[in-house]
Amino acid sequence: MQTFPLFMSLQGRRALVAGGTEAAARKVELLLSAGAQVTLIAGTVVGEIAQLIDEGRISWTGRTFDEADLAGMSLVVVASDDEVLQARVSLAAQQRCVPVNVVDRPRLSSFIMPAIVDRAPITIAISTGGAAPALARRIRAEIERAMPAALGRLARFAEVFRAQVRRTLDQAPARRRFWDSVFEGRIGELALAGDEIGARRELIRLLDSARAEAPTVGMVHLVGAGPGDPDLLTMRAHRLLQRADVVVYDRLVSAEVLAMARRDAERIYVGKRPANHCLSQDEINHRLVALARAGKSVVRLKGGDPFVFGRGGEEMEALASAGIAVEVVPGITAALGCAASAGIPLTHRDHAQACVFVTGHLKDGSVDLDWPMLARPRQTVVIYMGASSLPAIASQLVAHGLPSSTPVALIENGTTDGERRVVGTLATIERQALRARLQGPTLCMVGEVVGLAVAKAREFHFESRVGL
Repeated sequence: MQTFPLFMSLQGRRALVAGGTEAAARKVELLLSAGAQVTLIAGTVVGEIAQLIDEGRISWTGRTFDEADLAGMSLVVVASDDEVLQARVSLAAQQRCVPVNVVDRPRLSSFIMPAIVDRAPITIAISTGGAAPALARRIRAEIERAMPAALGRLARFAEVFRAQVRRTLDQAPARRRFWDSVFEGRIGELALAGDEIGARRELIRLLDSARAEAPTVGMVHLVGAGPGDPDLLTMRAHRLLQRADVVVYDRLVSAEVLAMARRDAERIYVGKRPANHCLSQDEINHRLVALARAGKSVVRLKGGDPFVFGRGGEEMEALASAGIAVEVVPGITAALGCAASAGIPLTHRDHAQACVFVTGHLKDGSVDLDWPMLARPRQTVVIYMGASSLPAIASQLVAHGLPSSTPVALIENGTTDGERRVVGTLATIERQALRARLQGPTLCMVGEVVGLAVAKAREFHFESRVGL
């Protein structure tokens, strides 16, 4: 995050605008709409600025900037093409710790003027940190189209009942469930449609019902976090993360995916590395049961898919045995995400008629796999958690009949900005992996399809992160 987003109250506060251009007029109008008392510094004015002065809505000095003009100001905006003036005002304001924005000059600004979607009292601000204002405007247009014009009416309706709901439901999870029901159901629809009487009647009925409810046992959602790229989360996973009271996650969950959770949700790290567990699996199971019995809505966020080498089956059994409701939300498993990111087809009509997923790290730490089956021709073998066992895997596959020239790809931190790929053969991959010093979660793919992807990258001169 390059800039910290916040909302400043300007009601009755003084703001200074330097410049008499049409750009200055736009900024003045925004400041006036926020309740600011605006003073304009400009030698000459044109168009709408002149009209605002004539109407007495802003004060105008009719002269150039003086540092004394900053006295008592809560905010300064410079909307002038005069670069000397821009630098003077910026320096003087920042020396006095007065927030200053110089239009289209982010390096001279201590704050950024965002693109704004106004559904008062709801305000949405979009900023690119000054990098691409046109993109911010485009995003604003998309949000404008998606949000009902009457959305502010719903917020004002909820505000009327906020204190009453807090008095009636003293537990935060119960209040969250209540408001979710209000905003997503018939009550919200009535309020948006302007039927405030009907909405009030339904809300009071719902609140009476919520007051009478006995404390409930929570629910656990075993959610696939995908291979790392937050854009690969399912819509269901995203909705659950926004509603969860608690998110239980491990090291395979990327920071970008975790950031999709509700800001005030409790986060519990149960990170597990081979032979180095923060919590044992039994302890994780007990923790999930305890959280649900405390009435929490729990998301157990698991890298990839919960049922593909994620031990989701064990957690589901433990929860079911304890009488806890459990839902499984599938995710894109690492094999699918990494293959797509690297351009490696897992199956191909001419090269691989089967695809096998195996784990390279068993419960006892051994690598006791069905080597004759894995060494069959015309298939793709995807090995999870196999980086530490790579020498044994490569030698066993060769010993059981695969040519030492069989292509191999190692994909570290697949689908993320930190993705790295190492491509070689069964004969060379160990040496190449040592040279690359792979540290993050790494997936291993073995088969002719790896060579096919490399050849295509060369043929079409694709820009790729594959080490060719």
